[in-house]
Amino acid sequence: MSAEAVAQAAGTIRAADPDRIDPKRLITFLLMVLGMFMAILDIQIVSASLPEIQAGLAASGDEIPWIQTSYLIAEVIMIPLSGYLSRMLSTRWVFTISAGGFTLMSLLCGFSNTIGEMILWRTLQGFLGGAMIPTVFACAYTIFPRSKMHIVSPMIGLVATLAPTIGPTLGGYLTEFMSWHWLFFINVVPGIVVTIAAFSLIDFDKPDLSLLNRFDWWGFLGLALFLGAMEYVLEEGAGDDWFADEIILLMTGVMILGGVLFFWRAFTADEPIVRLDAFADRNFAMGSLFSFGLGIGLYGLIYVFPVYLSGVRGYNSLQIGEAMMVSGASMFLTAPIAGRLSQKVDLRIMMAIGFALFSLSCWMMSHLTQDWDYWEIFIPQIMRGVSLMLCMVPVSNIALGMLPPEKVKNASGLFNLTRNLGGAVGLALINTMLSNREDFHYARLAEAVHGGRGVADQALSALAQAYSSLGEAAQTAALSTLTGMVRLQALILSLTDLFVTLALFFAAMGTLLIFVEKPKPGGGGGGGH
Repeated sequence: MSAEAVAQAAGTIRAADPDRIDPKRLITFLLMVLGMFMAILDIQIVSASLPEIQAGLAASGDEIPWIQTSYLIAEVIMIPLSGYLSRMLSTRWVFTISAGGFTLMSLLCGFSNTIGEMILWRTLQGFLGGAMIPTVFACAYTIFPRSKMHIVSPMIGLVATLAPTIGPTLGGYLTEFMSWHWLFFINVVPGIVVTIAAFSLIDFDKPDLSLLNRFDWWGFLGLALFLGAMEYVLEEGAGDDWFADEIILLMTGVMILGGVLFFWRAFTADEPIVRLDAFADRNFAMGSLFSFGLGIGLYGLIYVFPVYLSGVRGYNSLQIGEAMMVSGASMFLTAPIAGRLSQKVDLRIMMAIGFALFSLSCWMMSHLTQDWDYWEIFIPQIMRGVSLMLCMVPVSNIALGMLPPEKVKNASGLFNLTRNLGGAVGLALINTMLSNREDFHYARLAEAVHGGRGVADQALSALAQAYSSLGEAAQTAALSTLTGMVRLQALILSLTDLFVTLALFFAAMGTLLIFVEKPKPGGGGGGGH
């Protein structure tokens, strides 16, 4: 048989089997997923090691949070912009530039000698790397048959949830056994591999360079001001007493002006940089809402558990990471099960079970005491990991799986943006609630523990006796210790209040599933791009 006949036969087989996954595309996609993993991992990998970075760069306490904030602000601007750039430059060039730029900035972050250099490279790292996240989601729903989503969805769902969960753990290990520089150097080798693979293998679409001449610069300015200022306000607001701080007030004004400019251009420009028409699809709108809620649960509890483990139990960053690996392991084990279930079970039922488990795990944590340790939080952490995977796999199918392929690139940016904004809003609300409730409980407990109360006097006397070796300072030390005990109980009570609130929130999220239309089998993306 001639080579031409073989090629024709192969083409006939492919045409007869539209559900076939092209092995080359699958390998390419897996390498793209690795790039997305690095970009999401870097949101959290430095969080447990900021004190070491601060010491290494001789930075002040006010400067060091910008290592996180600069990355998040830049990333949140790029994510919705990535859809336009993918259509303009093609997936191949956007992903290659994104992966290559992220890798180079990681290297420069590791070589930073001053906090100014670090913030500059982290900003560029977040901006360049941010394009990889929505591009992977978009490719999942445009290059693979809908019938194979049970294989593809768990991959991206696992990365989106596992990467930020293990970030502090991995960061703690690298800092403990090597140095903080390796938080960034760890990206270099896989980043080079992903960059070369993206340039060599991606052939999913063609560029449309005419979009360059129609680029809406005013819309981009509005987008950058709106999302950048919003991220700043959410990141810094709780610590700066919100609108009592002049900079927060100023950035809120910038956010409003940027939002007005962005939405005006989004609805009036001939070719807006971010199309909002995907929200006209009910399932996409609801899926984005659920993604926002899952962002609160994912990033919020990554923050809350260390608050308890370090503030109450006295864990160091490495111990915290090891304790939180329970959730990561349960996510990893649940991913293939969730993929299979998505084939056989109504996606709305899967999400309902996921939200119910998340709510139950938070309710179990609402019984927290200062004596809870690794094994007391073990089951709630397993339930949280399982519930996140049961939600993340179907939510992306609900949001993106039914959209026409030409809308998926832009919609993927919006969908991923909602998860990041959910995390930012959730952290801001959690910080504010913890602060307010801790002050409230401290005031109530202080009323009960004051001079003249028998129990308080007995405790103070016993503590003074214990510190008798300090002489005249014994009474002061006893009072300080008693104050610390009251403050500790106030923190625990504020955490239990928060877990009750989160339990009710996720139970309410589950009830919103009644507004989701049942996804039709075989809809959405395909393999024809």
